[in-house]
Amino acid sequence: MFNAKHFLQTVTSRPGVYCMRDKANKVLYVGKAKNLKKRLTSYFRIIQDQRLQQMVGKIAHIDVTVTPSEKEALLLENSLIKSLNPRYNVIFKDDKSYPYLFISKHEFPRLIYFRGKQKAQGKYYGPYPSALAVRGTLILLQKLFKLRQCDDIFFSHRSRPCLQYQIKRCSAPCVDYITAEEYSKNVENVNLFLEGKNTEIIENLIGQMEDASQNNAFEQAAILRDEIIQLRSIVERQIVYKHKGNADVIAVAGLKGTFCIQLLYIRQGKILDTQTYFPKQSGEGFLAKILRSFLIQFYLDNEEKLDYPNEIIINMPIEDAPLIAQSLTQGKRRVKILHPSHGEKAQWMLLAQENAIRTVERKVSQLHMSQDRWVELTKVLGFTQNLTRIECFDVSHTLGEATVASCVVFDQTGAMKSEYRRYNLEVTPGDDYAAMEQVLTKRYLKRKDQELPMPEIVMIDGGKGQLHRAKKALLECQILEGLILAIAKGQGRKPGLETLYLTRMQSDEELMVKLPPTSGALHLLQQIRDEAHRFAILGHRRKRAKARVTSPLENIPGIGAKRRQKLLNFFGGQQALMAASQNAIAKVPGISLDLATRIYLALHGE
Repeated sequence: MFNAKHFLQTVTSRPGVYCMRDKANKVLYVGKAKNLKKRLTSYFRIIQDQRLQQMVGKIAHIDVTVTPSEKEALLLENSLIKSLNPRYNVIFKDDKSYPYLFISKHEFPRLIYFRGKQKAQGKYYGPYPSALAVRGTLILLQKLFKLRQCDDIFFSHRSRPCLQYQIKRCSAPCVDYITAEEYSKNVENVNLFLEGKNTEIIENLIGQMEDASQNNAFEQAAILRDEIIQLRSIVERQIVYKHKGNADVIAVAGLKGTFCIQLLYIRQGKILDTQTYFPKQSGEGFLAKILRSFLIQFYLDNEEKLDYPNEIIINMPIEDAPLIAQSLTQGKRRVKILHPSHGEKAQWMLLAQENAIRTVERKVSQLHMSQDRWVELTKVLGFTQNLTRIECFDVSHTLGEATVASCVVFDQTGAMKSEYRRYNLEVTPGDDYAAMEQVLTKRYLKRKDQELPMPEIVMIDGGKGQLHRAKKALLECQILEGLILAIAKGQGRKPGLETLYLTRMQSDEELMVKLPPTSGALHLLQQIRDEAHRFAILGHRRKRAKARVTSPLENIPGIGAKRRQKLLNFFGGQQALMAASQNAIAKVPGISLDLATRIYLALHGE
């Protein structure tokens, strides 16, 4: 048993980081302290918070790392939370890379949607929190300024304009339909737009329109006039406050154990976007602690977040605010973390706070509805024990092509998306029974081997036939507990007319159940079934699309990316390469006759 009294006698009063572990050496909690002795002593006094009591009761030992300063302790705490994923820390998981808009450095720059490492030369605008917003902005800029999106190879081999020109989203610089000077003006306007300087763009366009009109270029003047009208309408549609300036406004709210972070991105006095986050775990349950953890992980832990403003406005005071602001300060840019009580900034804060409260209320309402449906389903199915987990399977393919199965997992709080899985299947095209048997065997042999939790209900999208094959597969995997449920669509596939087929693993009895259309239990099963269907279709479409865009050259040994590019450039495309003879292919630099023969046979399916 952990001897807290003896441990605290040996702890230093210097700043540092502490790491609490259980008997299995798993990390429970990581924290930092200005004074390690004072902070750790506070955990072993009388504690009111039940969750904190539970955590302290599991402590087997505590690792302490002393740091030269409190700032370094803050950075180390953040790094350890990221790498160790402690159970009782507030965790905001978001491992995606953020989208940018990228303008390349060329004579005729290209404007594209971009994710990933910024290796190419040019200007990167972002990162943006919403991919949808970035794509919408890209389409708008295409219509207004007609910059090219094509890559350099495509651009340099054009002899006539492509479809983008035909639909008026490109000015066709590849075939000299626009001069470099005119194109650079469009590039300048795009830069101004992305920097929020809409007024300067309109002034530039007005000047260009007047010049065109004076030179009797009335068609060009009319195009510029239309662009000005479009820009003015966009500016008028945006929500504009009387305030000026840039800020990230962050508010936290909690209700009945559920917590929400609302983030407003304000640039040039406009709300450009909003983002909502829900902590995976609530830590000790205090709003200020959750807000502090969010700031650290959102800013300090995000290397791509380079565009944060000088002001971060929060809806309550937090510990370490000056320290976090100091850590974000780089060069001449000084960052302030503010909790305003009045004025324009306080209005921004109240707006974010109201949205956070409404969002968490809606989340709690949905959670209660889900729990009520879960309880009703438990009663309908006759469960005397607690129902904790349902796994549902569906299979998707197109005439047997690219067969993919999905598994979605639900508990009484709703979808457990981190537990979702897809399976690529190799079965006779169109044999859904064999596909279902294969995916269940794959799934449960692995879970049994790894001693992972098993569901009380295995749910299948299908009828009696699917039920029998599912039971056969599970028995072969030595799964002897649980209920198998098949949900068959009704006449006309109308919701509410479904039929349920049930059987238990240790029983030969099968039941057929029809629930009324208003049944909450049926609504829950429909939701789970539809989610499995959605997840399977998404995986199938991606697999099918990947198969259709893959070049047969990619599967030939000895043909890497450079040789593929040489072949395609030499013949001007895959169609011409397909039509070439073995001797013609051998004329490509670096391609021997033997390799040319292999390429020819692979391209013709031999």
